[in-house]
Amino acid sequence: MKHPLSCPRKRASSNHGTLDDARPCNKRLFVNTGSSAFADDDSRVNGSDHLRPPTRRLQRREFIALLGGAATSTAFWPLAARAQQPGKLPTIGFLGTTTPSVWGPWTAAFVQRLRELGWIEGRTVAIEVRWAEGRSERYTEIAAEFVRLKVDVIVTAGTALVAAKQATSVIPIVFAVAPDPVGSGVVASLARPGGNVTGLSLQRTDTAGKRLEILREVLPALRRLAILANVGFPQSVLEMGEVQAMAHTLGFEVAKLEIRRSQDIAPAFAALKGGPDALYVCSDALVNTNRIRINTLALTARLPTMHSVREYVEAGGLMSYGPSYPDLFRRAGDYVDKILRGAKPADLPVEQPTKFDLVINLITAKALGLTVPRSLLGRADEVIE
Repeated sequence: MKHPLSCPRKRASSNHGTLDDARPCNKRLFVNTGSSAFADDDSRVNGSDHLRPPTRRLQRREFIALLGGAATSTAFWPLAARAQQPGKLPTIGFLGTTTPSVWGPWTAAFVQRLRELGWIEGRTVAIEVRWAEGRSERYTEIAAEFVRLKVDVIVTAGTALVAAKQATSVIPIVFAVAPDPVGSGVVASLARPGGNVTGLSLQRTDTAGKRLEILREVLPALRRLAILANVGFPQSVLEMGEVQAMAHTLGFEVAKLEIRRSQDIAPAFAALKGGPDALYVCSDALVNTNRIRINTLALTARLPTMHSVREYVEAGGLMSYGPSYPDLFRRAGDYVDKILRGAKPADLPVEQPTKFDLVINLITAKALGLTVPRSLLGRADEVIE
């Protein structure tokens, strides 16, 4: 059987241009926001009724193309051919925590929403894009650079949010994803954020129990659960604690795989003992950047994986359940629009996810010798086969 991760490293087709290098970019980018192979699936139903049809089935060829695109170091942020005179347009500073290829579907959704609202790169807005490549020390450097450039608004997510807030109390900051913005102190409250920061809260730990329930549907004999988390990221530590508590309630034994850097991942798997039945992955920028490596090691160890982010399943994981990241980044475009038109972040309440996805990878299930119940497939938003 062909290994589900041994696909050609080819780019997914797209009518965007590409960046030639995934290193941190120091140029102003001009966006051609045509349709993308990675655009969010607008046919899905919005709302809080998460687990329901219709199901979008992703064929093997499409899956391989997506996986190859995720593995490559080139970017999905599109370019236009024209140059622009600096200083004449409002400027967005976009701080990506990982790499362009990892954030491809999310940035495409963000740029498309801006275009729909009339913000066209090179005509009505400029976008300064920087990539931290999963290196937390880069967050502070990039945020400081945006302050020097006097951008009009900073857009970021996750672990970079604190660095952006520390860099400025004046420039508006929009976060597309933040696990616990109140607990981390970046906003005063969800209803009244105060200060210069607002965006979308990602309360992943609230759905941890649901993920374990779904995992048990596929693995009725589940008894031993491994949990992988970056313990250098406070929100991942909180999620790991909640998953562990829930697992004990369900009678599971728990093994923790604690990492702080990419070099810790392989040794963490090698140290696994007791033969866990499944792996729960707590996502953050470090894990996101290394998601293909993690899925490869899990498959080698015959471990079914549960994730919170759809793109991890496109990268070879078994299942994911959680908020739609493309939808969150799209909604971040609404915040940017309001701020560029004069609204203050302090007056824009922090919003919650409204769209959740259950994604199942039948290619990985087959490689693991698992049969996914038809009832679960019927509730999935997307099936990769």
